[in-house]
Amino acid sequence: MGLRRPIGGLVYTATEKAMPAALQGEQVPHTIALVDDDSNILTSVSMALEAEGFKVRTFTDGNEALRSLTAKPCDLVVLDIKMPRLDGMELLGRLRRISDVPAIFLTSKDDEVDEALGLKMGADDYVRKPFSQRLLVERIRAVLRRVSTAPDSADESAENKPLVRGDLMLDPVRHRCIWRGAEVALTVTEFLILRALAQRPGHVKSRDQLMDIAYDDNVYVDDRTIDSHIKRLRKKFREVDPQFSSIETLYGVGYRYSEQGAPAAAGD
Repeated sequence: MGLRRPIGGLVYTATEKAMPAALQGEQVPHTIALVDDDSNILTSVSMALEAEGFKVRTFTDGNEALRSLTAKPCDLVVLDIKMPRLDGMELLGRLRRISDVPAIFLTSKDDEVDEALGLKMGADDYVRKPFSQRLLVERIRAVLRRVSTAPDSADESAENKPLVRGDLMLDPVRHRCIWRGAEVALTVTEFLILRALAQRPGHVKSRDQLMDIAYDDNVYVDDRTIDSHIKRLRKKFREVDPQFSSIETLYGVGYRYSEQGAPAAAGD
């Protein structure tokens, strides 16, 4: 029999069920940090995540979250963008200086500016308010799966070996990206997109193909999200090499990686 608990106007239903997958075996549950100045959202989402086997840390203040996450990192952070004092954008920017922790932004409904800025700041995904708790849980699972390499140290499969393409080296096990001797800090989503392009230089991948690689579980993502990730990738590489031009745009078709590099499309 389910137990319905009213939480600040929201209703969360807890049902009797088997032990969550995250708690089966010896796997350590992932810790999720929730940062939102709306205590009702924190309470309801915390209950949903804990029911699925996650550990949860909640913060109503960005500064408090920054102090705590600096001292004790988590596995993934869910950030509301619009908060007083220290908003989600600034908080993620400061976290990015010390950590590549995966991040999901909570944005206002239909606010494309928030979404674009969030992706440019290095967020791995975003969920629009008002949102389904089930959708948020599945987005969190999807990002965590992309983060998890789960390779055995003895596993020498091609999927886990470092990929070298000209001046580029990608190490999927250590999640490292090296360009001409300089390290480029990439989010998990950026890493997956770049690796997909670099695996077959000269071959074009459409936005749909890149979305299938970067986002699983049939999660809906607008194709403009891929454009934002590509722009962010170019910006990061040009910070270490202003002449970087190896990611090419083919308008109306998609993107491709060139080992020699080529003039980037105007406006990129």
